[in-house]
Amino acid sequence: MENIILASDSTSDLNEELIARYGVKIIPLTVNLGGKLYLDGVDVDPDAIYRHYEEKKELPKTSAPNIADFDSFFREATEQGASVVLFTISAEMSATYNNARLAAQEYSNVYVVNTKNLSTGGGLLVAAAGEMIKEGKSAAEIAKACRELTPYVDASFVVDDLEFLHKGGRCSAVAAFGANLLQLKPCIVVKDGKMGVHKKYRGKFAAVLEKYVAERLGDASDVVPDRVFVTHAGCDPEIVQACVEQVKSIAPFGEVQITRAGCTISSHCGRNTLGVLFIRKNPIV
Repeated sequence: MENIILASDSTSDLNEELIARYGVKIIPLTVNLGGKLYLDGVDVDPDAIYRHYEEKKELPKTSAPNIADFDSFFREATEQGASVVLFTISAEMSATYNNARLAAQEYSNVYVVNTKNLSTGGGLLVAAAGEMIKEGKSAAEIAKACRELTPYVDASFVVDDLEFLHKGGRCSAVAAFGANLLQLKPCIVVKDGKMGVHKKYRGKFAAVLEKYVAERLGDASDVVPDRVFVTHAGCDPEIVQACVEQVKSIAPFGEVQITRAGCTISSHCGRNTLGVLFIRKNPIV
């Protein structure tokens, strides 16, 4: 049986339970916070970003692992006789995929998958790959199947406050002011590897999330029932739990996993951001 190392960059936002279940090796992005470099999820976390922003009104910059970082990881894995299947954040959002792809060209048994997604949108593919390893599929088969699965991933988030999006240059000051004044909460979706605003909700965050969850899952007839992620960027635990209970009430999903967004999505969207992510039975058009 092929020895396969399953790996992901740190943007997949998997929780410790799933990382342990599938033996995922995490390759962290670099976070530049206040002129100091940190490794995402290793020596910096989203709460440190929020504290720094509150004090300095300065957001971090994230950067991809370089080609040498990936080469070192691939070399160590393959010298031990393993194949590698590595998942990265969308190539449209980061240089991570391209750097990994270039490094992988030197190895015949390393497969790099562009998730065309971020956060647990990519995490869904990593978990799917973990199940395929248990089923005895080869690294090549897993990479191919997961690439074919990318159009089926439904990834979206609702953002409570546009301050981080505005500060990061993703939303004009006028739009941010108007949205906050009118209590508008944008729903951001990932499609074709890019983020875009799907619709805008109006009202209190908790009430908006209830409507959002109902609309995204519908009657769940088009949802693969194995796994649903409720991923948040530091929301009130009561709000998170209410969303989890609502998801569970819609259909008997195999598991509903709560995960905390890492530094990348947290620095883009801010503290009160929450998404429900899952795989559909039909491709998203």
